[in-house]
Formats: sequence, structure tokens, C-alpha cells
Amino acid sequence: MSMLTPPGMGGQYRITGDKYPRMRPARRRGRLVAAAVASVAVLGLLGWGTVQLIDVFTGGSGTPAAAGRTTDCRAEAAGTGQAPAARAESLPAPGRITVNVYNATPRSGLAKKTADELRRRGFRIGKVGNAAKAYDKKVKGTALLLGSPAAQDTSLRVLATQLTGADLRAVAREGADLDLIIGDAFRSLARRQTADKAVTTLTAPGTAPVRKAC
Repeated sequence: MSMLTPPGMGGQYRITGDKYPRMRPARRRGRLVAAAVASVAVLGLLGWGTVQLIDVFTGGSGTPAAAGRTTDCRAEAAGTGQAPAARAESLPAPGRITVNVYNATPRSGLAKKTADELRRRGFRIGKVGNAAKAYDKKVKGTALLLGSPAAQDTSLRVLATQLTGADLRAVAREGADLDLIIGDAFRSLARRQTADKAVTTLTAPGTAPVRKAC
């Protein structure tokens, strides 16, 4: 056997040339897998520790933002559940509302006819006649309803149930009386059955829809 023949090859192979094969140990994949598992475990421990710190500083709630939103939502819903009744109770019944009826159209008799019908529907009637120069023949819609700022969300809303498409307007004035100024597009009051139902719905406590807070 030649001295150039590696041991254990039985002399069957001969190494020639000036380069020799390198003998490297096999990669130990087991160690790599173990290192990867250890890294994942460390990351998991770090994440768990972060959650624990959050619990400490937020009083034990893992989701403080969500809990806050739920609490606020319930509080708002509870508040809005009482608001419709309070608003309804502040609206006066027709018998507590005095209406002055004025005709701003060229058609005669509309003010008296409309005032008589409102009286039959339970409203108090004040003055009846032609509209002032500032409004005469200048109201193009169904009607113009005027009242003090305090009446805008109370008695004016009740009176508006008697007409379709009336324009509500708050003006600086004294007293609680309302003005109904009949316009060119006026044909008649709303049907009494429809208007009465609207008044009942508007003034009855607890009938207004509750706004969903969340």
C-alpha cells in the first residue's frame, strides 16, 4: 500500500495532486434547534412580563381602553334614557299655547278659517287678521311660525304639528304668544287625526326614541 493511500482504503485509491480533502465535523442541527427554542421561550417570557407590568399600572385591567369605552357607553346610554322624558314633559299641551293667526296671502278669509280650526283642536287663539307689512305677500311657503327663542324647541314645535312644511323662526320678542303667518303655498292644516297623533307623540313622556349611544 502506498504511503499516499489513506488508511482504511485498502490500497484501492490513490491520492494525486497537491490538494487534500478537508475533513469537517457534521453540523450539529440539534444544537441549532435547541437555540431557536430557547430564543422563542425568552421572547415569550418578555411578553408575559410586559403584560404583567401593564396590569400593575392599570389596576389589573388587561384592556383599559376597551373597558373605558364600555363604561362611557353605558353611562351615556343611561343618561339618554332619561332625556326623552324630560324633553317631552317640557313641551306644553295645545291648551297652553296662544296663537295669533295672520294672513299674508291675497286670499281672504284664511286667517279666520284657520284660527277657528286651531281652536277646535285645543289651541288658544289671540289676534286674527292680515299680516304686517313686513310679511304681507312675502311668505312663499306654507306658513311662517314665529315665537321667542324660548319657544323654538317647545311651543313652536307643538304648533308645527298642525301644518306641513311650515318654517319655524325664533325672534326677539316678549311674551309666550306665537304667530302663525299663512303663506302662498298654504292649502289647509294637516289632517286633524294626523296632527293629534303627532301632538300626543311629541308631548307624551317617554315616547321619544332613545338614541343609541354606542
